[in-house]
Amino acid sequence: MLAFAALLLLLPLGPLLQLQFTLAAKSVPRALNITTIAANPQKESILECWRLTAPLLESSVPGTSGAVFAQLGQGNATSYGLIPPRFDGGLHNAPAIQWVVFTAGEAVISFPNSSAQATIHGGRNGLILAADIASVSTYGHITMYPSNQETVAIQIPLENNIVPDHTVLYEGPCRKREQDNYKQ
Repeated sequence: MLAFAALLLLLPLGPLLQLQFTLAAKSVPRALNITTIAANPQKESILECWRLTAPLLESSVPGTSGAVFAQLGQGNATSYGLIPPRFDGGLHNAPAIQWVVFTAGEAVISFPNSSAQATIHGGRNGLILAADIASVSTYGHITMYPSNQETVAIQIPLENNIVPDHTVLYEGPCRKREQDNYKQ
């Protein structure tokens, strides 16, 4: 046992602990498009489809080698939420610029000043960015959870409320095919 422990001490651990990524192959998505709750110059919350500037990178880490990952930025105080069926989240601003990952259930996002809305289903396309904090949006947005099942949400506030570098593709939520199949 002592020999095994000594052998472990001799192994260079740096490469094992460091994530290794390369640009994704052309056969997989090269960029991440994300539905974002943003704000316009009139300080009204709106939906926009953003393409994150950081490319999707192909992992060479054992266990995920060949899969692609997006670097989403530095997060703070990640929380897990279990939202009851048919819950009314009401009118509110995002408390911080934050990623919200809906892993189960359904969220419907709407606005007090427009008829725009997005339905976000938990799972593969359940990632959104909420960026309509009070300093940029007067009223915020409304979130309803109409499912007969609980909705699971993971919230990841971004450090210092820094919005990730991006390009606005258009106003409105991203279309499913753009989230799943975008190839640059």
